[in-house]
Amino acid sequence: MQLYAGLDLHSRNTYIGIMDKEFKRVFNKRVANKLPLILATLKPFQNQLKGIVVESTFNWYWLIDGLMDAGYHCMHLANPATMKQYEGIKHTDDQHDAFFLAQMLILGILPQGYIYPKEDRPVRDLARKRLFLVRHKTSHILSLQSLIARCSGQRVSANEIRKFTVEDLQQLLEQEYIVLSAQANLDTIVFLKQQILQLEKAIKNKVKLSKAFSNC
Repeated sequence: MQLYAGLDLHSRNTYIGIMDKEFKRVFNKRVANKLPLILATLKPFQNQLKGIVVESTFNWYWLIDGLMDAGYHCMHLANPATMKQYEGIKHTDDQHDAFFLAQMLILGILPQGYIYPKEDRPVRDLARKRLFLVRHKTSHILSLQSLIARCSGQRVSANEIRKFTVEDLQQLLEQEYIVLSAQANLDTIVFLKQQILQLEKAIKNKVKLSKAFSNC
């Protein structure tokens, strides 16, 4: 008998729903987010499982990696952003999404995300962290530009701000507490710039151009 499992992953536990290709539910259980417990729960069905679906939540790495390391090579990562169009096929008695995930896999309509290779994932996440810091640095630059315009009537560019010193702020703004507020922005911009450069160096040392793009 071919079986399909949906794993509804939450922050502290995972609801496991297993059904056959005729949509008959054969097993369901809520299990704490501990890999040995989940592996033990799935073990009796391992040889029959033809597909396992995990929704792409914020915390899926450990679960999919652990299952693949344990020999489950039928993993699928569901893309939650594109699943709403199929919510009409949910059963009214569903308290959890586990069976819904398995059902979409059986029907061949599961919107899937890419399971990024585990060995490459840390560098990708580092690049995402860099982007996160760049956005924060930009927000502080915009905040400082707004403060200067509001209190002095002068417009300063981002390039000018990058060269600013505390003395420049004191001359522009004069009032002690306004200068202190502006300095908080400036100090944060300098700190974030250092962090961004550090991450960029690490990323450049690791990233190599894929052969698929070498002739572009």
